[in-house]
Amino acid sequence: MIKIPLKNGPNSERKKTSGLMMSRIIGYITMALMMALLLFFLVIPIGNIIVKAFYNGEAFTLQYFQLLFASSLQTESLINSLWIGCSTVIFATLLTVPLALINVCYEYPGKGLMSGLLLVPLVMPPFVGAIGFQRFFAKLGTVNLLLLDWGVITKPIDWLAEANMLWVVVILEVLHLYPILYLNISAALANVDPSMEEMAEISGAGRFRIFKDIAWPLARPGYFAGVIIVFIWAFTDLGTPLLVGFNETIPVRIFNMVTDINENPVGFALVFVVIVLTILLFLISKKMLGKHNYQMMAKGHVTKRSGQPHLGIVLGIYALIGGVVFFALIPHISVFLTSISGDWFMTPLPTSLTSEHYVAVFNQELSLIGIKNSFIFAGFSTFIDFLLGVLIAYVVTRKLIPLAGWLDSLVMIPLALPGIVLAFGYVVTYSNTFLDPMNNPVPLLIIAYAIRRLPYMVRAASAGLEQLSVSLEEASETFGASRIYTLRKITIPLVTANLIAGSLLCFSYAMLDVSDSLILAMKDRFYPITKAIYALFLEHGTGEFTASALGMIAMGILSLSIIGSSLLLGKKMGEIFRS
Repeated sequence: MIKIPLKNGPNSERKKTSGLMMSRIIGYITMALMMALLLFFLVIPIGNIIVKAFYNGEAFTLQYFQLLFASSLQTESLINSLWIGCSTVIFATLLTVPLALINVCYEYPGKGLMSGLLLVPLVMPPFVGAIGFQRFFAKLGTVNLLLLDWGVITKPIDWLAEANMLWVVVILEVLHLYPILYLNISAALANVDPSMEEMAEISGAGRFRIFKDIAWPLARPGYFAGVIIVFIWAFTDLGTPLLVGFNETIPVRIFNMVTDINENPVGFALVFVVIVLTILLFLISKKMLGKHNYQMMAKGHVTKRSGQPHLGIVLGIYALIGGVVFFALIPHISVFLTSISGDWFMTPLPTSLTSEHYVAVFNQELSLIGIKNSFIFAGFSTFIDFLLGVLIAYVVTRKLIPLAGWLDSLVMIPLALPGIVLAFGYVVTYSNTFLDPMNNPVPLLIIAYAIRRLPYMVRAASAGLEQLSVSLEEASETFGASRIYTLRKITIPLVTANLIAGSLLCFSYAMLDVSDSLILAMKDRFYPITKAIYALFLEHGTGEFTASALGMIAMGILSLSIIGSSLLLGKKMGEIFRS
């Protein structure tokens, strides 16, 4: 039996003082690293855009904004993007609130499976789903051919007509983003103190009034946290409108202006408007929530209905969730069928199947370059996120420095700034320098991936550290272990599951990043997987099929990562997607 003598006396006091000093040093070094990273790769690029939006090289000017708002094309694009963001939030809310209430309030057979199926759309970004969606809803696509065969219609409906393209984008965004809102609402409702509902029920309040006056006000912060992410994601999504051919959106306009920004400086004004809108959204949401600071004595799960729901309710739940999952899976199914179709012309489904498109992926240089580059870029960015995320989460949860809370807010800033804004800022700021993306975008791509996914890593690590008793670390330090040794041998091993989950999320979302990849990767040899999918899709002939096969491979990588993260984090998964 090994005996560890307890350190007492002056030496113990010196070690305690030394440990406290080391903690402060770790905290301030972490703060300095984070501030330096944000300064060079967030503040300076954004500041550069703002300066160029108001300065023409000689004097202050509003000319670029006058040109921007004088252009009907630009104003229409701005309105369209706002409409996409708002519509996505509205329809996602109408879809997820009932689903969250059902899964929080009811126990029914197969609940775990059904809840898991609702998260399936997270495994494929709408960027990839848009490829198959077009084949299903083309004028002579699957849907029209089936409706014609069944005698429902007499002539094909032009689902993808120019007048409908905005709604096509909205549908794809809702089908992809509703799980984020669902996770936030479910987590928020599950944390409502059950005693408050019990008291209201004893007082004679009905279920609807309990939800309206108690559960919803208490869950509203979680809801708004999800709304912010969903709106910004839909408002600034570049890939979906680009692939469906709806060019009248702000992200597509910015994307088209990157290559000729020196000749067309209106792009600076356009990006500045996006920055102002996203910041205003955050400020307004914080202000709204600040006016109603509802608090609970404790957290717990919402009181479930007594007993099991009767068969009619169970069947209704299955029908609702099954219908949502079916429609959400349409883009996935269509991409999969496209990737294995041998002969698919004027028939609802492929008449023959083949694996040649997957073979083509591994025989084509462009797709192999995309896969290899994405693994390298995402791997390095995840490593950066791991190191910084663990340090930041440790400093914040253990409050090693007086500004720990401020550091936590600082880390969340990248969530408020769309990827397309950062990528545009990098092109403007670092052109004609050693970081010029025209020559070699690899450093900027890795940094962009890392900065934008760092909040996920911090949230995952923080969730684990908050559950870990501080007394274990204090006991280690009492026996003479240094803060670094304790962190390495005790703290990190005990939160390994959270760190792996956060790393998987960072890696998978970096692998399928769209905005940074499409804008910064300007040469074939630097294409990540999403830029390779886009380039293949534009090729005539078999390009669509090879792009679908490559998209399915990307979806498989993301699926495994998200499933692994969900298993490791469990009910804490929703906290990852909170701002």
